[in-house]
Amino acid sequence: MVFPDAPSVERMQTALWELAADGWLLFDFRGSNVLARRILALPEHLITSRRWAYFVPRQGTPRKLVHRIEPDVLDGLPGEKTIYLRWQEFEDGLRRLVGSAGVVAMEYSPRNAIPYVSRVDAGTVELVRSFGTEVVSSGDLVQLFEACWDDDQWEMHLQAERHTTAAFDRAWRFIANSIRDHAQTDERAVQEEILRHFDEHGLTTHHPPIVAVGENSGNPHYETGSGRRTTIREGDLVLVDLWAKVDAPRAVYSDLTRMGFVGRSVPAEYAEVFAIVTEARDAAIACVREAFAGGRPLRGFEVDRAARAVIERHGYGEFFVHRTGHSIGQDVHGNGANMDDLETHDERRVLPRTCFSIEPGIYTERFGMRSEVNVFVDGGGTVHVTGGPPQTAIHPVLSGAS
Repeated sequence: MVFPDAPSVERMQTALWELAADGWLLFDFRGSNVLARRILALPEHLITSRRWAYFVPRQGTPRKLVHRIEPDVLDGLPGEKTIYLRWQEFEDGLRRLVGSAGVVAMEYSPRNAIPYVSRVDAGTVELVRSFGTEVVSSGDLVQLFEACWDDDQWEMHLQAERHTTAAFDRAWRFIANSIRDHAQTDERAVQEEILRHFDEHGLTTHHPPIVAVGENSGNPHYETGSGRRTTIREGDLVLVDLWAKVDAPRAVYSDLTRMGFVGRSVPAEYAEVFAIVTEARDAAIACVREAFAGGRPLRGFEVDRAARAVIERHGYGEFFVHRTGHSIGQDVHGNGANMDDLETHDERRVLPRTCFSIEPGIYTERFGMRSEVNVFVDGGGTVHVTGGPPQTAIHPVLSGAS
């Protein structure tokens, strides 16, 4: 069996030259390293109960190490195979796999700074280091093979984006009609209306959208329908956060958040806080655009700093309690660089052909505000912002405005 979606050895070796590493050691035990399994395109149904390793040198032929009970698990990949049985044979086989390589990339992050990358246990890293080998993070390598989109995926994102953007108009209309006809609705009814919209347009999602009214919007990861009050009436602030992708193989997500007010004019306090959020959002977008326009390497934490500086300058720094953005891919939270200098110090590069959210927020006990758009950097370094025109003001749901 051949793994047809596995990256070519030549492409992996080119990436190793760029990273200045002598090889990439992909290791897994019982599915502990999902990144390695996905990068090598191992079939999802393939069950492995013993340790295996696959080493791609910067030059030359890849090498495999597999257990005698499962000797065929990597047969879909090119390279020379060594079979081990005893633990001593595993350790010696791993040493021979690495050979004379001085610097080897693994799914490891120093001090676990980027936990999304840290998929190899400390003991295995210690074992590899005992060979006299320096272990470095494969974070940017993982991005190249996990987070970079091809043209088909970009088109599927745009298709999903059209329908996710349209879902907001449908949600606001549903709320407005419910208020006019019944004086109220509730969070779950709006959520169900959005899911109907997804179903009608061929979209799928791993989790229903967030609809949060009033103080519930102050919880960034609020579970719709779980608050003390979930009814939506005139005079209420409503946050809608939704994410979906085309129901097709290799499809990627669109992930957006907008704010609405159930009334004809938005109270000044809400408008002022939302203006700070949008200023932070736009500062982050400008940071990305300026870096790529100038040909300057950009790292995830820098984008977070650009947004966070705005919110801190306005005195709301303590209320911005999450990172500015996350990688987007076939999973809504992808495996590329995050825009983060809060929860982690993400030093991974923002690479061409990757997509990520920019979603600063301010969350108080009484209400929360967030504005979320998606940013895609194409192969030529052009920065695209998706999700319709970025929201510049809270939508007055009962005004009839678009």
